[in-house]
Amino acid sequence: MSSEPEFTLGIEEEYFLVDRMTRDVVGDPPETMLAECEALLGGQVSPEFLRSQIEIGTRVCASLREAQADLQRLRGTIASVAARHGMAPVAAGTHPFARWDAQKTTERMRYRSLEADLQGVGRRLAICGMHVHIGIPDNELRIDLLNQASYFLPHLLALSTSSPFWQGENTGLKSYRLAVFDEMPRTGTPERFASWGEYCRHVEILVGAGLIGDATKLWWDLRPSNRFPTLEMRVTDCCTSLDDTLSIAALFRCLLRMLWRLKRENQRWRLYARMLIDENRWRAQRFGVDQGLVDFGKGTIVPYADLLEEILILIEQDARHFGCLAEVTRARHILARGTSAHRQLAVFDRTLSDGATRAEALNAVVDWLIEETVQAP
Repeated sequence: MSSEPEFTLGIEEEYFLVDRMTRDVVGDPPETMLAECEALLGGQVSPEFLRSQIEIGTRVCASLREAQADLQRLRGTIASVAARHGMAPVAAGTHPFARWDAQKTTERMRYRSLEADLQGVGRRLAICGMHVHIGIPDNELRIDLLNQASYFLPHLLALSTSSPFWQGENTGLKSYRLAVFDEMPRTGTPERFASWGEYCRHVEILVGAGLIGDATKLWWDLRPSNRFPTLEMRVTDCCTSLDDTLSIAALFRCLLRMLWRLKRENQRWRLYARMLIDENRWRAQRFGVDQGLVDFGKGTIVPYADLLEEILILIEQDARHFGCLAEVTRARHILARGTSAHRQLAVFDRTLSDGATRAEALNAVVDWLIEETVQAP
């Protein structure tokens, strides 16, 4: 077996830009705002599909400490520039009350092409996610880990949930963002492939038939990146708390190394059918960490806290290797305190019980999101 990959780390986050007075998203932010961000952050910031959003990406990081410093700088810079324009970034899977049909598409060729292809499905994409890239240069290893790591995607999603509201309504889901995203083609739990060659042949069929231009149009929850030699995890909501982002990114990185260790020892994680993984995916989307996930080995629903403890035992060696034991064990704190979805709902309910109107309660949720987005770890 080839030598151990470096498992380098990169994190991308998408934010809403909101008006500090109205708390609604800014459908048409000034061009000067993005220009200022680009001048300060270079290629680490870019517009998103909708003009009311902005995306950042860390550098390639060798450690979680590097990623933390970069994310703090990126979030802080976006917040500072936005404040000069009466705006603020919000890190959440959905905005509590923004109307998707009031949004404008960014005037770039790629986004215009997407809008023409996806039509109403694309125009509804008023959602923000977090993507974690882990460097795995060996193509065959990347496909092997893709197959095995899919099992853990619902566990990561449950910890990240930050989108309980949609257009002013409590959806009853902890991650409504995923329901919106799943309207698009080529989303969800990834396919399973026997080799890198098989994966490439399937992509070539889609490209050859003119269905997609390249593999960037595969929007699975986990995919081999088409731009970088990485495995890219995409299932998670954008985390409001930077600490939560770092904890989930560390968990994903450690899980991949744990699976690599199994392979090195001629073992592997058991592969389960996509239909089974999708049941856990739905439970994570619907309940977050509240109602547990299925342990398919036992054939029963297990409390999330128990599953988390099992994962922490599995990856302890890897967390020590990367020096991120504190960050992975912080997942216990997310569980005890609640995810962003829990905390948004708590702010909403508390404000209503204090006699506020529904609109005022939703504004209070936005105010909490603004503050929490730029809170330093």
